[in-house]
Order: sequence, then structure tokens, then C-alpha cells
Amino acid sequence: MHKNNHYPVMLNEVMEMFAKANIDKPNKNYLDGTFGRGGHAEAVAKHFPDLDVYALDKDKEAVDFAQKNWEPQSKSKKFFIEQASFASLDSVIENRNWPEKYDMILLDLGVSSPQLDQGSRGFSFYHHGPLDMRMDQRSPLTAEEIINYWSEEELVDIFKDYGEVFKPYNVVKTIMRERKKGTISSTQDLSSLIERSVGWRKKGKHPATQYFMALRLVVNKELEDLKEGLQSLMKHLVPGGRLVVITFHSLEDRIVKQVFRNSEYGKPVNKKVVKPTRQEEVENKRSRSAKLRAFERIIQQSIEEAQ
Repeated sequence: MHKNNHYPVMLNEVMEMFAKANIDKPNKNYLDGTFGRGGHAEAVAKHFPDLDVYALDKDKEAVDFAQKNWEPQSKSKKFFIEQASFASLDSVIENRNWPEKYDMILLDLGVSSPQLDQGSRGFSFYHHGPLDMRMDQRSPLTAEEIINYWSEEELVDIFKDYGEVFKPYNVVKTIMRERKKGTISSTQDLSSLIERSVGWRKKGKHPATQYFMALRLVVNKELEDLKEGLQSLMKHLVPGGRLVVITFHSLEDRIVKQVFRNSEYGKPVNKKVVKPTRQEEVENKRSRSAKLRAFERIIQQSIEEAQ
């Protein structure tokens, strides 16, 4: 099902984590909480016989793609996909009568290649397009609204807290000045503004990187969804089941690390974070910032049953 040049990040490491899960039953449920173009789900379905695949994605394009392209030659018995955040799993289970428990759960928190490569989605400063950045286009909040209508203090806080920009003041002051002249409406408008504000000389990482990331995180409530969703997902694992999460920046990784470490439902599989091989970093540059952590549900009597 690989199309649109989408290469699933850290696929070998994901498969190894699931293959070593301590689950002794033939029929398994796999939940992909960020389906994208289905690269991970396809590999898992082919590796495990008698597997039912359940998938979630905020992006309608990903859902439409899956419904058209999920190939029946995979060994999975069933395939279901719903347009929703993984943080909404409880309501999906209730409304769609999905299983309560899953043997394997995956979150790949990166923006998918099709999202980045389509200028119309507004995720990338390398492609001209509207300042949108919504993964779920039913959501009302866009990056354009934040840039043009949020206060100076709110913008400073966003870029500091979500973009980890130490001193965003020059950029924010330029935004405040420019928006008095007219709406800042395109990715190019904003990236050019940032370049001018920091005096970029086209060397090293583009200065818009952290600003765009901050806006994307806020528009899609990604950190809030992650905190809320991890707690729910761990509860929906079978004893011995595993939850694997791939993150792409330190804010996400920090949340995953703390939630896994402090959970009463089980324990982290590895003490140290797992990173891509050097070969993968060379072959797929989007994997370079990836980090993988895995969590295993305790096999003993579950917390709910023990109480």
C-alpha cells in the first residue's frame, strides 16, 4: 500500500517491539492511532496472521486513502478506520462498537509526507500555501487566525512553550507590525517575515522551523491529545500488550517518557530511547529527529480487576 513516496519511520524497530510482546493468543487486535498512509499497519498486518486492524486519523484525506487502497491480500481479517483523534478512542469504541482491548497499539506523531508535500495544507514553509495547518479540516482554528488575531503575549508564549524559541520577540513584533498593513495569509508570507526578522543568511536550519512547529502543535492540540490519549491507550491494552510511540521533538518525547515511567498499568520496555539507524537517517531524512519508546501492560491481574 506504499504510495505517495511515504516511508514508515523506524519500521524495523516497531516490528521488533511488537514481535517480542508477551501475547499468547492466535487472534489479535492492532490499533493504529495515526494511520497516515498505512505503512506501519500494512507491515504489521502482513507479519501477524489472524489480525484485525483498527485505525484512526484526524485527516479525512488519510481516511479516504485507506478506504480506497487497503489491500485485501494482507493477512488481516478485518479493517476499520475512523476519522478521529486517538485521544477520542473511548467514544469511538462506544459509538462504533470497537473492541475494548488491543494487543498492539502504535502512534507515529510525525506529520505525514502527503501533508508536508501539499502546499494547500499549509504545514511546510518550503511550499507556498495558505496558513492552515489543520490535520482535521473540520476544526475551526487555523494558523492564520492565530498569527493575525492572537495577542502579542499569546504569540510569545506559543513560540516559547511549543516552539522552544528562546527569544521570539523580534519575530512577534514584526508580525504585530505587518498585520496592521494587511492579513498575513500564506506560508511564504510568514516564513519570509521570520527570515527578515532574524537576519537569516540561508545557512543551517531554517529559522521558521520552530515557529511553524509551534503553530501546528497549537492548531491541532497535539500535546494535549498526547497527554490525554496515552492514559486511555494504556488502559485499552491487553495484559502483555504493547504501545509503541514515535515522536519527532523533545516536547512530545518528554511527555511519553514521563507518562510511561509513572504509569500504574505497566512499565517502559526500554530504559533508553530508541533512535533510527544511521542508514535510515541517510535514506529518509525525515527520520533524523525520530525517537521511539515502548510500553508494556502488566501481565498480572489488571488494575481494574484487582480493585
